[in-house]
Amino acid sequence: MSRTSASSAQPSPSSSSLHPPPVWLLAWRQLWRDWRAGELRLLVLAVALAVAAVCAVGFLADRLERGLQRDAGRLMGGDAVLSSDKPTAASLQALSAELGLKATASVSFPSMARAPEAQGGASRLVAVRAVDEAYPLRGQLKLLDGRKVGAPAPGSVWVDAPVLDALGLQVGDKLLLGDLSLTVAGLIAEEPDRGGGFINFAPRVMLAKLDLAATGLVQPASRLNYRFAVVDPQGRATVLAGFERRARGLIEAEHLRGVRIETLEGGQPEMRQTLDRASRFLKLVAMLAALLAAVAVALAARDFAARHLDDCAMLRVLGQPQRRIAWSYGLEFGLVGLFASVAGVVLGYALHHVFLALLAGLIEVQLPNPSLWPVGLGLGLGMSLLLGFGVPPVLQLASVPPLRVIRRDLGGLKASSLLVLAAGVLGFAGILVLLAQDATLGLMAAGGFGLALGLFALLAWLAVAALRRLVPLGAGGMSMPRWLLLATRQVAARPVFAVVQVSALSVGLMALTLLVLLRTDLIDSWRAASPADAPNRFVINIQPEQAEAFRTALTEGGVGKFDWYPMIRGRLVSINGAAVSPQQFSEARAQRLVEREFNLSHSRTLPVHNSLIAGQWREEETDGVSVEEGLAAQLGIKLGDRLGFDIAGQTVEARISSVRKVDWASMRVNFFVMYPRAQMPELPLTYIAAFRAPAGSVLDKRLARDFPNITAVDVSAQLRQVQSVLNQVIEAVQFLFGFTLASGVVVLLTAVGSTREARIREFGLMRALGASSQLLSRVQRAELLGVGALAGLLGGGMALLLSALLARYVFEFSWGGSLWVLPASMAAGALLAQLAGWWSLRGVLERPVVATLRAAQAD
Repeated sequence: MSRTSASSAQPSPSSSSLHPPPVWLLAWRQLWRDWRAGELRLLVLAVALAVAAVCAVGFLADRLERGLQRDAGRLMGGDAVLSSDKPTAASLQALSAELGLKATASVSFPSMARAPEAQGGASRLVAVRAVDEAYPLRGQLKLLDGRKVGAPAPGSVWVDAPVLDALGLQVGDKLLLGDLSLTVAGLIAEEPDRGGGFINFAPRVMLAKLDLAATGLVQPASRLNYRFAVVDPQGRATVLAGFERRARGLIEAEHLRGVRIETLEGGQPEMRQTLDRASRFLKLVAMLAALLAAVAVALAARDFAARHLDDCAMLRVLGQPQRRIAWSYGLEFGLVGLFASVAGVVLGYALHHVFLALLAGLIEVQLPNPSLWPVGLGLGLGMSLLLGFGVPPVLQLASVPPLRVIRRDLGGLKASSLLVLAAGVLGFAGILVLLAQDATLGLMAAGGFGLALGLFALLAWLAVAALRRLVPLGAGGMSMPRWLLLATRQVAARPVFAVVQVSALSVGLMALTLLVLLRTDLIDSWRAASPADAPNRFVINIQPEQAEAFRTALTEGGVGKFDWYPMIRGRLVSINGAAVSPQQFSEARAQRLVEREFNLSHSRTLPVHNSLIAGQWREEETDGVSVEEGLAAQLGIKLGDRLGFDIAGQTVEARISSVRKVDWASMRVNFFVMYPRAQMPELPLTYIAAFRAPAGSVLDKRLARDFPNITAVDVSAQLRQVQSVLNQVIEAVQFLFGFTLASGVVVLLTAVGSTREARIREFGLMRALGASSQLLSRVQRAELLGVGALAGLLGGGMALLLSALLARYVFEFSWGGSLWVLPASMAAGALLAQLAGWWSLRGVLERPVVATLRAAQAD
């Protein structure tokens, strides 16, 4: 507010009998005058940028996450799936109809397909699937000829290409399945909900459910898998949650054994892990954008308050009460916050459409409409930023003493305002937790922000104190260059200002460095889990006498590397000598684990794609066994416990000597239980191989011809689906990261620019005392480089610590931090501070000295 605005508050003689204007009207007038004078532009820009960043991320993240959940649901075949070894109970089918859900039922089982005798009569183990006319609910069944189809017509089948290769048939020929002869109507290119169980590892034969009874394959002792998938046409999450809750109740009430519910949250763990990591990173991006804005708002508000101290002192002289001044500025800032927040929401919504246009070639699907939560979140964030970080220093204007009019040293902003700022930080931390929608992520980010801010302030204060000792303000004749001496003295002479600036830049650089580190590790972990050369063939039932010939066939077929492990079938029968039964466990998954047979294996060395989290892998330990961490947690077993497995009629016991972490999202061969031994000749076994088949090779046909007993599974389509979803997530994260990085740099520019007026006065007085523009330019450059390097060192160190904690406890991937981060962050901090100074402080040294002195005198 200018002198004119202060004098306008003085009542004229003709209006002395009138009441003063209402506070809201006074606040509006102040807002209009300050806006026209350019006093609020920095605040509005900082808040609008923050809200725009959060809303752009929020709108895009909301639509991407909902779209990804919808698309990832194609891998399951529905929003929720009931899987069991018996036909789906009528009560569960009635529940889906009651809730208005669309449903489809299918049956899967292994069987033998045959060619007619006239065409050789060859046979092949296949994975049969009978589907009804509603199939598929999610995704599309694609054929090699480009058609997108549903269930085959009665009397016909869709098959995988290896079926025809093994049987010597072509499209249009007859295929025998049980007692029924069916026409091969097409070759499957992509089955949306193929699944990864061993039942589905054989090549697929898909028929209409109406033909199933005529095959005669379903007998009382048949091992069948029934799947009942449902979707809500309107996408109502509450309805789906209600279906899951009520279905679990019916399963328990009717004692339906062997029935399990698969959802995107509970089933398909590889997709759930990917989506969780992506969602957490997107939320972290939004939170860090908010942190950057908090830094800029706090600095801009303090600078605003410092420029209005003299105006408020004049208002006090003219009789304005403290309460009225406080209310007027509080309402002014409330209106500014509302305006900036609305502008930020609108800008964020527009920006998210820009990103959708940029992603049009990468995301080739129609995303669902966004929800309203980004709007509410953006408005709440903008108001909390301004009220939490902007209002505290401004409220001090109400307590400026009238004597400041004649004594400029009175009524400055007090350090005690840090206590008020702490309250604002706590409120802002609550917003961060709400934004995260994850207690661990929110508390870690909010707590890390508060801890980092306090730690940065302490370390910056210690650095300034050390600088004051090394370069006393009154020292003369020192050997350092004059520009460096002036720069260090200038920093040491203003300890509070230096601490605030270093702390602010450190928090901003910490946020940017943290984004870079996590973005790199996150994307690397995704690509490592499903690399371009991931295996697309899995082969089981390889007999020991075929091992050498099979490996030779792979080498001659152009396969350079492959996974090769023995596989032993065994059932867990005892823990620490006590017999095991499903009734001992309350969780359904633990009961299923005990009921089923395990695929055990052995290896002299720890698999490279596994990592130890407890115990030791002792090579050739005869009494040791290694278990996967999830299995150990599910069954409540630990290091030192003894496990007994029934393997082909003989009980094999061993002590748990290590616990492994297994990445189930990887396309590699993994086992729950492994023995650390190279050979176990006393046990019956087969082998499993995983490899990537060379493009265009005839390896599949050769393996099917030379080893007719094996089950070879082509997972190329499933791998393409997983990699497609991963690529979509990665591209979204890349663009969101780039946008937030740019927003962070802009906010840092505004933070440095908030010191512009103070530097104009200081440099003007120094030029009046004889300092040259060249000398002052060097002083400014040295000060910004030093402050930026210190801020980069502090911010980089804290980013390393936080990235390690977030990687371990939130994103659950291996941390790839390196000491190069510290020098890199120092260099980046110095460069960013220099660029920010060049952009925000340009013209400071060119301003005439007389104009600067007149402005200082007028103030």
